Amino acid sequence: MTTLSALFLDIDDTLYSTTDFANLARQRAVEAMVRQGLRLPVEVVRRELNEVISEFTSNYPNHFDKLLLRLPQHSWSGTNRALIVAAGISAYHDTKSEMAPFTDVLPFLKAMQERTDLLVGVITHGLEIKQADKLLRLGVVPFLHPEGIFISDQLGISKPNPKLYRRACARFGLDPREVMYVGDSPAHDIDPPNSLGMVTVRMRRPCGKHVAEESDTAATYDVSSFDELQACLTSDFGLELEA
Repeated sequence: MTTLSALFLDIDDTLYSTTDFANLARQRAVEAMVRQGLRLPVEVVRRELNEVISEFTSNYPNHFDKLLLRLPQHSWSGTNRALIVAAGISAYHDTKSEMAPFTDVLPFLKAMQERTDLLVGVITHGLEIKQADKLLRLGVVPFLHPEGIFISDQLGISKPNPKLYRRACARFGLDPREVMYVGDSPAHDIDPPNSLGMVTVRMRRPCGKHVAEESDTAATYDVSSFDELQACLTSDFGLELEA
């Protein structure tokens, strides 16, 4: 039976629905900007915001400022534009209070902690504080090794560079062939760890951004939930995760 020493997890669309959260937060932000005095239909503003995010990426820090630059000046003249921007930012961040993991996440992590000796950590792509904030809000930090959180921005190594995965394995002296990685993106989460010989798990959530995409190399496992993964860990690695 194959030996497994560690399990690392992606965050976005793996531990929670990043796609659903982003859609809701952006919609509320646009609605708040219109209530604050932006004189355009919500759907028009939302469409322009989507273009801003597409062009400047989701990690760009000034989406709403850029949005107002693109809209006709008459749509916000007579109102302090800073108030409109602040309304959007506040509404977006207020939505974070509703951020929650998928229902199968915490039971899975609890079983891993209580019934196995595996090192459990995170390898994620994104801004340092932004990704750390997600881990805290999702309530998963107590189940993670305190030194097993690897954030691309914090390390200066971005997905899909395999060095990010190699760094995590090297930190604990782990043989990559005994390390499992779970993620949703074929290009970021499957092909790079596959190149190191890691055990890869494609988390194909129905609501995920990358659900219809395929990787260049096959994942070891293709699942839609942690319940399915738990069954694989029991049958193929001998881990007794049931109470």
